[in-house]
Amino acid sequence: MREMKRKHKKIHLSRGKITLLCMTIPSIMFILVFSYFPISGWIYSFFDYRIGYKLSRCEFVGLSNFAYAFGDPYIITVILNTLVISVLGLAGLPLAGMIAILLSEVKGRRFKKTVQTAITIPNFISWIIIYSIMFSLFSNDGLLTTIIRGLTGNRDSTVTLLTNPGTAKLFMVLTNIWKTVGYNSIIFFAAVTGIDSQLYDAASVDGAGRWQKILHITIPGILPTFITLLIISVGAILNNGFEQYYVFVNPMIQKNIEVLDYYVYRIGMLNNDIPASTAVSMIKTFISVILVFGVNKLSKKTLGQSIL
Repeated sequence: MREMKRKHKKIHLSRGKITLLCMTIPSIMFILVFSYFPISGWIYSFFDYRIGYKLSRCEFVGLSNFAYAFGDPYIITVILNTLVISVLGLAGLPLAGMIAILLSEVKGRRFKKTVQTAITIPNFISWIIIYSIMFSLFSNDGLLTTIIRGLTGNRDSTVTLLTNPGTAKLFMVLTNIWKTVGYNSIIFFAAVTGIDSQLYDAASVDGAGRWQKILHITIPGILPTFITLLIISVGAILNNGFEQYYVFVNPMIQKNIEVLDYYVYRIGMLNNDIPASTAVSMIKTFISVILVFGVNKLSKKTLGQSIL
């Protein structure tokens, strides 16, 4: 009798596993088709491919495209731009966490929802619209530019935040943080609300104040979320976006804000050098994967938190 029950239980478990497997098949197929199948395009980096010709008619050149792409001295400037802008952009994560913690301490529900909505909306606004807003404010005839020149008396200057090489990187970073900080703060806020309320009750009984609760309960509670977002951000440190730099770039600041994603687009689509752009993309992808695993391992060793 017991053996029959065990067999029935095993059959039930195996059916459940098969059902779960069948439910994951559509997602697996979607990932394979749209994420992994396009990787086959990397083969173009090993050929002297020209648009309009079949790949079979193009000469195999091995690693020549890699040597050519990374032999360009300008790519060092592009990599430095990418790293500086990405590293500075990481400041948006602790800022988002601080906003989430402060919002969690607010008692007024309507005020809390209003602030959450207001800071999250920019994340869903197109970069083209954001550029239009910034242009109306900071262009040569922009509202804020005109006001600043009136206050400083420097009315003849033609340099603006949109064309100043000295402040271009910082302006890009601050604009990106403004756009994304609200979305990240919502993720942190969800982590804060997931903390067991009994921990706060026990802390109150022990006489802990508001800041002590934040320091010893809230911050440790959202640490796993912070680590997850940090690992993802570091993994994407060489993939800091294309749209923003595509709409903001101009001849006066191109050398200061051109990042790898825009560089790949420019040499591939504008210069028609598909093999070289593919080679840069391949190396960029490998470095990103190494960074993800490296940061994950470091986080596991130092903080005991990881996502892989």
